[in-house]
Amino acid sequence: MIDRSAFEIAPWAIVERSLRLDRLATSESVFALSNGHIGLRGNLDEGEPHREPGSYLNGFFEALPLPYAEPGYGYPEEGQTLLNVTNGKLVRLLVDDEPFDVRYGTLERHKRVLDLRDGVLRRDVMWTSPAGQAVRVRSTRLVSFVQRAIAAVCYEVEAIGAPARIVVQSSVVANEPTIVHGEDDPRSAAALRGALVCEYHTARDSEVAMGHRARVSGLRMAAALDHVIDGPEGTVSSAESETDLARVTVSTELAPGRTLRVVKLLAYGWSAERSMPALRDQVDAALSAARRTGWDGLLAAQRAYLDTVWEHADVEIDGDPELQQAMRFAIFQIVQAAARAENRAIPAKGLTGRGYDGHTFWDMDTYTLPVLTYTTPDAARDALRWRHSTLPLARARAAQLHLRGACFPWRTIRGEECSGYWPAGTAAFHVNADIADAVRRYVSATGDTAFERDVGVEMLVETARLWASLGHHDAEGGFRIDGVTGPDEYTALCDNNTFTNLMAARNLRSAASAAERHPERAAALGVDGEEIAKWREAAGAIVVPFDTELGVTAQCDGFTRFRRWRFEDTPPDAYPLLLHFPYYLLYSSQVVKQADLVLALFLCGEEMTLEQKRRDFEHYEAITVRDSTLSASIQGVVAAEVGHLELAYEYFRETALVDLRDIAGNTADGLHLAALSGAWLVAVAGFGGMRDQGDVLAFAPRLVAPMTRLAFHLLMRGRCIRVDITPHDARYELRSGDPIELEHHGERFTLEHDASRLMPCPVREQVPTVAPPAGREPFRRGAGADAHRRVGRG
Repeated sequence: MIDRSAFEIAPWAIVERSLRLDRLATSESVFALSNGHIGLRGNLDEGEPHREPGSYLNGFFEALPLPYAEPGYGYPEEGQTLLNVTNGKLVRLLVDDEPFDVRYGTLERHKRVLDLRDGVLRRDVMWTSPAGQAVRVRSTRLVSFVQRAIAAVCYEVEAIGAPARIVVQSSVVANEPTIVHGEDDPRSAAALRGALVCEYHTARDSEVAMGHRARVSGLRMAAALDHVIDGPEGTVSSAESETDLARVTVSTELAPGRTLRVVKLLAYGWSAERSMPALRDQVDAALSAARRTGWDGLLAAQRAYLDTVWEHADVEIDGDPELQQAMRFAIFQIVQAAARAENRAIPAKGLTGRGYDGHTFWDMDTYTLPVLTYTTPDAARDALRWRHSTLPLARARAAQLHLRGACFPWRTIRGEECSGYWPAGTAAFHVNADIADAVRRYVSATGDTAFERDVGVEMLVETARLWASLGHHDAEGGFRIDGVTGPDEYTALCDNNTFTNLMAARNLRSAASAAERHPERAAALGVDGEEIAKWREAAGAIVVPFDTELGVTAQCDGFTRFRRWRFEDTPPDAYPLLLHFPYYLLYSSQVVKQADLVLALFLCGEEMTLEQKRRDFEHYEAITVRDSTLSASIQGVVAAEVGHLELAYEYFRETALVDLRDIAGNTADGLHLAALSGAWLVAVAGFGGMRDQGDVLAFAPRLVAPMTRLAFHLLMRGRCIRVDITPHDARYELRSGDPIELEHHGERFTLEHDASRLMPCPVREQVPTVAPPAGREPFRRGAGADAHRRVGRG
């Protein structure tokens, strides 16, 4: 696990001053680079040592069997797992015939810097070989945001003290051994061995290329390398290729102080439809464009792209430098995961590791898309277009479950349900309302009527039809939705899950309104006035269970009457509970894995008074164990709203530092993208108090020490709004666009272009302290390396 000493605190970079092999797995995730299409784990250039040599293409997967000891109706029969594709980032170095390997010789210096402004990973090494020859190695790696198919490495070797014979091998390798996550079935592991079948390989001058097909899924991919070599007179190069290896070898002799520079250009492409000759042409063309741009041009374009992103995505925090660094790291990783995904899913780990097999969950729609909607809306639109492209599969899944409309998967890569955990894969229907809410939010924030007409209406209509067929009116006229699993996986298969019901009601109302705004599109989908009226009737009659004796909203029917969990008898090493207790005990107890009812307080808070939200939050805070990294951010948002600001701040740090401190103990498998997205939610929706459920964008800012200032930007219908908060007031500034009406702590005002408005923040109301279950306190400022917690999914 990584403690405070692992990374130097810097406002715009993640700096590692020395190499620790026991932390290599985690640093591979932290230093990963991606553009949403290509993902390269932060492996050492020479490839070894490594934990997992990850090179990924978004959506490129292998199909796997999903075996069951006792199969049931509707269980998915086939899974999908993200493949480690051909590794094109390898650069091996020989110094006087000695391989450069950090485990041998003497490593005098090893520094790596992930530059969040330039969008590159830099490495600076001083190494003395076992034979005594010293060299300095500097490399810079990027995955281009501008040229989607391109990654590049600039690799420089300098001889120190004496002449040195230098050989650099730049390779692309297929079928490297990788770790199979969470698979005990040897059939699954076997399916991933040699999963790539070579269809062509070539070598010419300084170029090599190869194309492969996934053995079972049939997906095709191609990779090509070209090189720009700058060395002393006498430098020579050669190229060779075979089935699973292609490389360019550069050989020279360096005088002391002289440098060999090799710029490696790498192009990737894949398709489920195009032929291998077409893919080969695609990567060759991408390389041609990259050659024309050149290394300096790629660097400049990367910086220019990120300059534009940071203008409207940066979050500024004064008073906690570590939190400031973590916040910018989080935003950078969100951008990396989505920027050029372009009608592909955003996996739960981005493209930083194969955790969860590279699957996409409801996390994307509920955690990550709100960030993108208000900072890089084109990326949010593309992710929703991917969801829309899977509608035929979602309709087929609904029909299989004897339901109308569309039933989107709980976890997937291409759109098929891939969850072997049937209480989620066949009962976590809330994902459909999560997707619908992401559609509603995107249209509201952008005013993209073309998207709503062409894409959004159909998604809203089909998910509304699902709820209309899934629920039913009871004898009292209430609209019930029974037998579902909400966000809290410790309370599965319950009746009237409050979060699910409130989100379904919003889904039904959103579908009705969208159908009325676009009558021709609705008519083409077979929607009539009678169906719209039924949606509104169901939404208005939705059942929300409430315990009148306790005065709190129940997470589901009967939840507040379940057995109480004995937290005082649960030792620290018994978490996460799902690994130490049977599900029947968890399902029948008042213990919450992750924010569920509290998530409803955030996303559907307009349904409740502040006092009710405070009572509910305090009740559920005492029984929520956060065995998922999805939880801390939501608890932080609501804690800030109801007045528990110190607790909110601790949750802010926990979710923002989840990977830089490896708080969950599993960053090695890939970054926690939803938790990192949650850091933005705590900043903007928690301490900024932003809510987007009403007819105007509303804010209720509040700060707590040690934060002395919090500032962020939002894009809203072509306008850029800056909010700058201190403990006493908030300044709203319209950076671009037409005047806009906003709300501050219930007071509405109009913000003019190039003008600002200073609004006072109310005096903080004192509330009684509240604590999580014993032993499950949030990660606290100053906590050391022993502070990490094991978690389940999330």
